[in-house]
Amino acid sequence: MSVTRTGPLPTGREAEYDVVVVGAGVVGCAIARALARHPLRVALVEASNDVGDGTSKANTAILHTGFDAAPGTLEARLVREGHRLLGAFAGEAGIPVEPLGALLVAWDEQQLAALPRLAEKAVRNGHRTTRLLSADELPTSEPHLGPGALGALAVPGESVICPWTTTLAYATQAVRSGVDLYLGCRVEKVRTGDPWHRLVTRRGVLRTRHLVNACGLHADAFDALLDRHDFTVTPRRGQLLVFDKFARDLVRHILLPVPGPLGKGVLVSPTVYGNVMLGPTAEDLDDKSATGTTAEGLAGLREQGGRIVPALLDEEVTAVYAGLRAATGQEDYRCAAHPELRYVTVGGIRSTGLTASLALAEHVLGLLADCGLDPGPERPLAPIRMPNLGEAFRRPYRDAELIARDPEFGMVVCHCERVTRGEIRAAYASVIPPAGPDGLRRRTRARGGRCQGHFCGAEVRALSEEYGKGAQ
Repeated sequence: MSVTRTGPLPTGREAEYDVVVVGAGVVGCAIARALARHPLRVALVEASNDVGDGTSKANTAILHTGFDAAPGTLEARLVREGHRLLGAFAGEAGIPVEPLGALLVAWDEQQLAALPRLAEKAVRNGHRTTRLLSADELPTSEPHLGPGALGALAVPGESVICPWTTTLAYATQAVRSGVDLYLGCRVEKVRTGDPWHRLVTRRGVLRTRHLVNACGLHADAFDALLDRHDFTVTPRRGQLLVFDKFARDLVRHILLPVPGPLGKGVLVSPTVYGNVMLGPTAEDLDDKSATGTTAEGLAGLREQGGRIVPALLDEEVTAVYAGLRAATGQEDYRCAAHPELRYVTVGGIRSTGLTASLALAEHVLGLLADCGLDPGPERPLAPIRMPNLGEAFRRPYRDAELIARDPEFGMVVCHCERVTRGEIRAAYASVIPPAGPDGLRRRTRARGGRCQGHFCGAEVRALSEEYGKGAQ
């Protein structure tokens, strides 16, 4: 196993794989992890310098039950299965999850009339615990909800999760179980052949018998490298506002709108980091790199948030960001096996991809079997336990036993997020160390708080230089 970001790729037999997975987002990492259960030579290839650096790093971080998915679709089945699988894996791997439940709030008569239909849809999706709430019941459930709400559908089981730790956990377990991870390794050409496909990258050439496209926003472009033109990805931008931790007591549940034609709409939700999130917008664009926010988008969010939880607008905003989802014009995943090419496409994975990731990985194993892959017997994966980033669980700065063993875990560097020297050191000593400040933030929360690194930036940078020597 190896993790590299620079330098030439291996040559000869070391460059030959049974399966190469292209794209190290949450889905690609989950697929690589699933393949690592078998005696296969597997490589995970990513254009960016870190895992989870695309859509997977900027989303609403919800572990969905799938109650409102279109019944009978692949997405509905995989989200339902994925909710169970990821919930279990999170407990084993130390990924923070908070099962808050959701309220689907109706603000007009049309939305109110839709709630019973959504409850019926939930039953068809195997979710039988939803409950209709009257307007009179809402103040007890959500005391700070804005005036004018006519009712809600309560959805137990909806949870918030750490998306950064999830992706990193999959990749870490895959690498520890034998997968080679090549970062900074954009695939520029694919030369198909039998028995080997040749992947021409900026760092060299890899050969593989089977190939998986988990390229997210760029799944259509990668398909085109193999002369497949089955769908087009339209980037759908979602802008979000993150409110300071003082806002956390204003919201008890994930507050969802009644879904519209462009998606689930604008929500208000706590995060596992102790903040409150408002968003996302839904804007179809042409530019797959347009992750900037706009004044109009943020103003619209504040207007909608002020209706849902008016007191939220009195709280400070600590961050704004935007993520891009892969819309394809079809309200389902675009997963397909191409046996003649020994190739699997995993496309159109939208906002539910985080929840469905482990189930998607199992589905892809089946598609690879359809392409002739014999994975061989199963074997156990290397056990892992990830550092905790969730406020509802014990963080290092509060762990007296840990601090007694290693005082650096009691030396707070980032005071907004209470990140310690020990956590920064551990991040750089990990299987997949950060490549830069954003990667460090996703591993520790350093520089992610209300001052956005203004106070701790210099010390964090110095520690990164100290502990990061040789980590790359």
